[in-house]
Amino acid sequence: MNKQSNLYIIIYASILVIVVAAVLSIISTSLKPIQNKNIEIEKKQSILNSINIISNKKNVKSLYDKYIIASYIINYKGEKQKGDAFNIDLKKGKLKPVEQQKLPVYESRLDNGSKKIIIPLAGQGLWGPIWGYISFNDDNNTVYGATFSHESETPGLGDQIATPNFQKQFTGKKIFNQNEKFVSIKLIKSKKENNNVHQVDAISGGTITSNGLEKMLRNCLSSYEVFLINRKK
Repeated sequence: MNKQSNLYIIIYASILVIVVAAVLSIISTSLKPIQNKNIEIEKKQSILNSINIISNKKNVKSLYDKYIIASYIINYKGEKQKGDAFNIDLKKGKLKPVEQQKLPVYESRLDNGSKKIIIPLAGQGLWGPIWGYISFNDDNNTVYGATFSHESETPGLGDQIATPNFQKQFTGKKIFNQNEKFVSIKLIKSKKENNNVHQVDAISGGTITSNGLEKMLRNCLSSYEVFLINRKK
């Protein structure tokens, strides 16, 4: 075959594309278990972070097994459903009508014997997805801890949601008011009211990310409203 012909070039290019695609597919398949393991580790670390337990890749499994005593799925009525809470994709689930959503719940017991409820969060920031976990004390209202992360928020601005200084503001805040009405937690750009248990400081210069996080809290936690109220009884 004439190597200078168009037919040869087309055949050569086609074979090259097929070979490269096959190699990339094999590499992707072989790396999938490692990728899934890393995702599992990161997720368990985030869940532990929400109850102020710091872990690393070496001890995350033992700490998770020690402190997370239960996990399950509920519906918007607070009724338990069948399934594995850990493998629920909350981001995709939030696209469904609330009646069809499967809501993961984690329960933990700390060294002092106190129990915490942990709820996952998923939302949208300025440039991409944001997510996190928030834990509550036995009153199912007061925040014990919170951790947030992001995919591509602006460095030095929106990415501050992933810093301890920002996250610690949420400790002690409440999502129900004195009349047991769900009000969530607001991120206030201007000076917030002193001792307001439903407000935290927004990120300076990160308005859209702050708005996205506030919306994430309200949308996600409202789905658990009945569940949390029923636990108070």
